[in-house]
Amino acid sequence: MPDSPQEPGNSLASLIRHATDNHVCRITLNRPEALNAINPDQREHIIQLLGDASGDPDVRAVVITGTGRGFCAGADLRKAPAVRDPVAGDVARTIRLGAQRLIAAVLDCEKPVIAAVNGTAAGLGAHLALACDLVLAAESARFIEVFVRRGLVPDGGGAYLLPRLIGPQRAKELMFFGDALTAADAERLGLVNRVVPDGELDKTAREWAARLATGPTRTLALTKQLVNASLDADRTTAFAAEAAAQEINMTTQDAQEGVTSFVERRNPKYRGR
Repeated sequence: MPDSPQEPGNSLASLIRHATDNHVCRITLNRPEALNAINPDQREHIIQLLGDASGDPDVRAVVITGTGRGFCAGADLRKAPAVRDPVAGDVARTIRLGAQRLIAAVLDCEKPVIAAVNGTAAGLGAHLALACDLVLAAESARFIEVFVRRGLVPDGGGAYLLPRLIGPQRAKELMFFGDALTAADAERLGLVNRVVPDGELDKTAREWAARLATGPTRTLALTKQLVNASLDADRTTAFAAEAAAQEINMTTQDAQEGVTSFVERRNPKYRGR
């Protein structure tokens, strides 16, 4: 993908940093002057990186974070192209092929994804964090359903994610008022797994990612799929999916290692296969 032209002197790779170390892929949003708001080129690059992580056996966990005071301020509306003579269906298509694809890429990633929320997560940025499997937040982090402030309907899967995480009444409160939610309140509501001091966020994220990266990767992928699908399934469907996932998982080397290590009374050594 060519470098984004909207940031003179900056390549797309510098605006969305990524590196894989010790089986952990770190994706870092790096536009601190814009609170890491993302434009279409950056969004597509993140989607590509998540897809690559899914198919790369060397990647066994993913961390998404940001630089500066913001995790992600959402879509960069200032960089949105002007629309002349819009046709009915244009907006829906833009959302479907844009923000919704980004959130789906996180939900469908076959590796566990950790959000390390270092600052403001607003609009699409909040949904990017909440779509992750685990959410760590710095004490200074804020979550804002900013859409109502702009007279907009939530997009990027917000009306799908929030009710499943905190119930419809709380979700409506956040979306109707658009008030900033502190990290502590987000943890209390169940949107965040853990809040840590700002200086400990990176360390904690690395520790959690390292634990995941030494786990049974395919087992975690199947578990993620089961949990995500269960929210939309009846009991019969969920039980059938669980049985099928167990059947598939038992063919993996890690499952065999897990059982063997238990019988031999030793710690398992998972290889992600």
